[in-house]
Amino acid sequence: MSVLGVLICGACVGLFRTAALGVDPFQSLMSGLNAVFPISFGTLYVIVNAVLLLFSLLLDRSRIGIATLINLTVLGYIAEYTQKAIALVLPAPNLPARLIFLFFGLGIMCFGSAMYMNANLGVSTYDAIALIVSERQKKLPFRLCRILTDLLCVLGGCALFRSAGWSWRAITAAVGPATVVTAFFMEPLISFFAGKLPNYRAQPRR
Repeated sequence: MSVLGVLICGACVGLFRTAALGVDPFQSLMSGLNAVFPISFGTLYVIVNAVLLLFSLLLDRSRIGIATLINLTVLGYIAEYTQKAIALVLPAPNLPARLIFLFFGLGIMCFGSAMYMNANLGVSTYDAIALIVSERQKKLPFRLCRILTDLLCVLGGCALFRSAGWSWRAITAAVGPATVVTAFFMEPLISFFAGKLPNYRAQPRR
């Protein structure tokens, strides 16, 4: 479930990037970094998440598992190769095709995320940050921490794009309507799919 979930999520990130209508908040930061450091997106994803992994290991290792490492090493490359594969078949998709990529990617990504989470073998390094902060700062619930981290990612992504000389119109390819859609609709869809899939969360001891 973890491996398949990560593969699905990676492919969907590739669909989002192809749609060029915005990506989720963390990927908007990643896209901004990619604009400043034009190396392979998969390699950049590994580097950034390795740094976040060190943060998690120092503060709370309980959130780290085999699924965390699968996400760190695989997802970025799957996204990169999916985008390249689509470009070979459809090098210049029109707006209807991009909208199909967007909404199809959103639904399938939520399904993949639910598989990844229900397997209970660790969370992504980005998800771990909000969880750790909310547990250490009791006055900050997880939902608020996640909103704050998402907002910081979007602002950071925009700042990086601007520093790379991108126009605001070009930036909407990474920070656009899809960014808002993912912020409001991903959590309910993930919860829906999570309720339909086997759940391997640890049961409390009696």
